[in-house]
Amino acid sequence: QVQLVESGGGLVQVGDSLRLSCAAPGGTFSIYAMGWFRQAPGKEREFVAAINWRASSTDYADAVKGRFTVSRDNAKNTVYLQMNSLQPEDTAVYYCAAARGFWSIVVQAYDYWGQGTQVTVSS
Repeated sequence: QVQLVESGGGLVQVGDSLRLSCAAPGGTFSIYAMGWFRQAPGKEREFVAAINWRASSTDYADAVKGRFTVSRDNAKNTVYLQMNSLQPEDTAVYYCAAARGFWSIVVQAYDYWGQGTQVTVSS
């Protein structure tokens, strides 16, 4: 079992930056691929970014490519999502997730989920 705890969300202005963190206290965090997803009101949960277990491979949704960066520190059991140039359409609840297998853009590929953290971008 892997417990995931997100933090770092908040209310920001257009163009601002935020860094989300996802901590996994205990467990064997380093063996999991990690993903970030988001869900806006009335919409399905969508892929944002993913990183493999040794941080040698990442992937991003087209909507965030060039603005968001995913990283991880296995020594701290933490994965990060640096979000720059935030736009109103980035407003959503952001979730981190852990996959025992290879990282994926598909929700169903992930085995463990955090509770989510709200990001609101005001214009």
